[in-house]
Amino acid sequence: MSGGPGDDAEPAPVVVEGRGGGTAVIRINRPARRNSLSVEALLSLEAAFKSLSAREDISAVVFAGTGDVFASGADIRELRTLTADSARAFAERGQNLFQSIADARLLTVAAVNGYCMGGGLDLALACRVRVASPGAVFAHPGARLGIITGWGGTQRLPRLVGPARALEMFTTARRLSAAEALEFGLVDELAEDALALAVETARRLSK
Repeated sequence: MSGGPGDDAEPAPVVVEGRGGGTAVIRINRPARRNSLSVEALLSLEAAFKSLSAREDISAVVFAGTGDVFASGADIRELRTLTADSARAFAERGQNLFQSIADARLLTVAAVNGYCMGGGLDLALACRVRVASPGAVFAHPGARLGIITGWGGTQRLPRLVGPARALEMFTTARRLSAAEALEFGLVDELAEDALALAVETARRLSK
């Protein structure tokens, strides 16, 4: 039996969790859509981060996903509907948001708990610190779709892993394991509980 009119409603795309010690978690919460970053999700991320940035009691923000996905990038269903003008606006929205994260006074940490793809990788790259679980997977899969990321990854990824490795990832859609990501300098540390490590790191480094 149905429990009420809200049964089929999708959950909020982003949730904010206080962790004490001046640290908050922004969690991407679209498990049914593999945590894809729709326009609604980007707007929610922007609003959550802006709100936390304005609070004097918050010194660090951790970005996390749900289940076995950190974030899977732009919502493919929405990409298929974009025109030339709307595609530019969509790219600029993501660029501006991730640049604000990169420039923030807050310490930002990505807790990569699983798949980190495309625009999701761009989000992690915008953070100052990245930690991951041993099962995390990183990729820019746009080459398989005939597209390339427009949210700053083409600039930030080469700075971390070097131009040759970044070019390989962009042109072949190669997936990096967590161990490779650590070796290449894409992530700073691995832990079974990436979120716990991220929160601990955020508290320690933001003091």
